Formats: sequence, structure tokens, C-alpha cells
Amino acid sequence: MKLTGMTFKNINFKQLICLASMLLVSQYAFAVAEGDVKLEDVPEGVVTVKTTEPERNVGYTVGDVIHRTITLNVKKPYALVETSIPIVGYERRWKGKLVGIDVSASSLKKEEASSSTTYTIDLDYQVLTNAITAKPGALPSEYFTIKVIDKAGKIRLFQYRVDSWNFRISPLAVFGAVKIEQDMSGMRGPLVLVADDQIHIRNIAAVILALALLGLLYILGNRAWLPRMGSPFAKALRDIRKLPDTTEGIMQAISRLHLAINKTAEQAIFKGTIHQLVAKKPAFAAIEKDLETFFEASRHVFFEAPSQASGHTSIAWLKAFARRARDCERGLTPDMQSRTPPSN
Repeated sequence: MKLTGMTFKNINFKQLICLASMLLVSQYAFAVAEGDVKLEDVPEGVVTVKTTEPERNVGYTVGDVIHRTITLNVKKPYALVETSIPIVGYERRWKGKLVGIDVSASSLKKEEASSSTTYTIDLDYQVLTNAITAKPGALPSEYFTIKVIDKAGKIRLFQYRVDSWNFRISPLAVFGAVKIEQDMSGMRGPLVLVADDQIHIRNIAAVILALALLGLLYILGNRAWLPRMGSPFAKALRDIRKLPDTTEGIMQAISRLHLAINKTAEQAIFKGTIHQLVAKKPAFAAIEKDLETFFEASRHVFFEAPSQASGHTSIAWLKAFARRARDCERGLTPDMQSRTPPSN
């Protein structure tokens, strides 16, 4: 008699024993999973388990797939009966009734170590039930079969239970009015408003405002601790703002501006050598005519009669001139609208 191309003469007796043992263990493990056979629990300390559950436990509807990972670390010589992992397509029952949870995918990975074996079991469960109201559901407890060969050479089987995981199944559509205060399940979790976009916009606006305020402080500030706030014309402008609009105040302001011009050029500058200042500091080319006007006003104040003084010898014009010169030394575009001298 032939059997799948082989004769009984060619079948090794040890192979038959091994095949029969595997079939017996597989059928026994399946019977344990079905609850038809009760095994004693695996000895304490032999198996350690780690489960990775879904991030949320509410809001699942019919057709959704829920992923679960179970990691078993089994100390040697104990080992997992690999046929005891959940079977794809098996729909769970509770008290003989279908619970609407189906195993849609199952995979097993095994890593050997010197003293133990780690089994990583990835399971996908699909929700196959629906109701007009939210109802509780659960990924069932899983029973895994652990085997060991005792000293007498016999195979002993134990069971290890992984706890169930509860969640909430939501209806596809809600009928009638829903009172939220009557559905405040602890599984729902707090209702939190997501304000990530608003927070992002707020942070950008805060940065823009800070830069704008810093720029405004830099342009209009009177403090020398900011970069380039201690430059000669910046100091001169702060001093001139304190002077009175009198002949003595005007003379002090002009002297103060002469000092700022000489410090900027690093040499004494006169009306005929303004081009030397512009050559060293090209930014002052924008107020070259103002420099000529300033030296002319200085000559009127210090060397001519007061009756010949022009509107350029007022504190207001000198302040405006100092402000334009300060903008130039800061690399800014000076305000040229204040160039026209006030009338006497």
C-alpha cells in the first residue's frame, strides 16, 4: 500500500512517533483554547508577559481592525506550543455566543537566548458587530500552551493566560437624542480641544512682536548697552536733547557734534575735508549736504554776528541733523524730511 508516494517500508518509525506527538499536542492545544480541556497553570516565574495595547479604547465601529502585540518570555526547558496561538478566521465566543470579534491576522516571531526564548505574537482583531448605541467590547483572554519534557521523557502541558482588553464599540449612526451626561463612561476619556494650530500661530506672532519691539528699541532707544548705541552720534543726540534752545545751548550742541564728527572720522574734519569723512564712512554720503550746512552754521555761531545766524542754528535743526547722522552710523536710511530749517 502506497501513501503519498511513499511505502510503509520507507517510513521511519521514529518519524511516525514524532508526527503523532505533534498531532497530539496540536489537537490538545486547540482543545485548551476552546475551553474543552483544562490544564494546570504554568509554574510561577517560568513565563513573563508584556502586552502592547491600542492607544485608544473608544470609537471603534464595525469593520475596524484592532492590533495587539503579546510578548512572552519563556524560560528553558519550557517552550511555547506554537500551534496554540490564535487561529486566523476564528470568531470568539462567550458562553457559547459569538461576541463579534474575529482574528484577522496572526504572526509569530521567536528569538532564542541561552536561558530563555522570547515569542512575539502580533494579532489583528476585526470588529464584526454593530448596535444602535455604544456598547462594551473586549479582546478576549488568550490561553497559550506551554510544554516541557520531564525527567521521565514525557511531555507535560501547562496553560498561560493573557488578560483581556476592554474597549467601546460605537454605532455607525445614532438614533434619537443623545444626552452626553448619561454617557460619560470612564472609557471615553476627557473631551479635549486641540489647539495646536492656534498655539503655533501665537508663537509665531510672539516672535514677530519681539523682533519688532527690539527693532523699535534699537532705532528709537537712548540706551548705550544695545549694539552700536554707544556710537559718537548716538551719544551726541542724547546730550543735545538735554540742552535748552538758547545761544549757549546751541553752542554746546555744535561743539558736541564737532566732537562726534571727529571721532567718527578719527581725525579733525573741516568744511573743506568733508570728503575725507565720506571716504572713510560711505554711509554718510546721504547727508553730505547736511554736513556742509552744519559747518556753515558753526561758522555763523562762533565767528559772525548773531544777526547773521540762520535757521540751521536752532536746537531743533541740530537735533534733526544729529538724528540723521546717527541713522547713518547705524547703517539705516536717514529721514530727509527734516532737512528744511525752521523759519526765524
